[in-house]
Amino acid sequence: SSSSGDEALRDKRARILSRGLLKQKPIEGVKQVVVVASGKGGVGKSTTAVNIALALAANDSAKAVGLLDADIYGPSIPKMMNLKGNPELTPKNLMRPLKNYGIACMSMGFLIEETAPVVWRGLMVMSAVEKLLRQVDWGQLDYLVIDMPPGTGDVQLSVSQNIPIAGAVIVSTPQDVALLDAHKGAEMFRKVHVPVLGLVQNMSVFQCPKCKHETHIFGADGVRDLAKTLGLDILGDVPLHINIRETCDSGQPVVISQPQSDAAKAYVKIAVEILRRLPAPPA
Repeated sequence: SSSSGDEALRDKRARILSRGLLKQKPIEGVKQVVVVASGKGGVGKSTTAVNIALALAANDSAKAVGLLDADIYGPSIPKMMNLKGNPELTPKNLMRPLKNYGIACMSMGFLIEETAPVVWRGLMVMSAVEKLLRQVDWGQLDYLVIDMPPGTGDVQLSVSQNIPIAGAVIVSTPQDVALLDAHKGAEMFRKVHVPVLGLVQNMSVFQCPKCKHETHIFGADGVRDLAKTLGLDILGDVPLHINIRETCDSGQPVVISQPQSDAAKAYVKIAVEILRRLPAPPA
């Protein structure tokens, strides 16, 4: 079938890339890279990436944090981080990230019109990813969080093979359809030798704001069950809460705008769990 043929092709690509035919090269000035990924779109991956980056900075104000939006077709970091405009160029012709809330950000969304579709074939996408990885002046960063596009395609493989990644975080909702793809995402990182730090169970429970009754709209504990199957940790649970959506839509993510909320505390807990699992940074 077509799907099994596609999967065989992805496996072959992963095997070729994992042999080290492409040379990994660190991003200049960046100590550790953490990728936030999901097998499926629509599970809140970008919202999670934004709030994790902010939570890493909130956890230790002495640490410098950057955020790279590698979702070429659907860049959402500019809106969530309330950033607009084109990056300035350094004398060396490198792009300077735009900054807000103390986080240095780079996204395809800064380079195209907000409503313009990216109608590109694979080679153009790979060229854009290469520019975002290699032609940005990040300064000195302790952590660079990369918001990956959904799925297990060329962009994920290219990023995983081109730069050393300290760890990957897989985001999923507890529903079965999302879990199938999250499983594939975790296996892809394993095939290209990227350590998976753990899973985030997003939209885990909805609490009625009036009666406080809790409903598991997307199912209960599906991500926890998947984590056991994969032998991975759960980094945290994030509730399905209107404040998380509203704050990101308004460019004031919940970790910044409502730091005492349960949602913000959930992201800070996830950031702490990520830090516990990261290897020691290079000297």
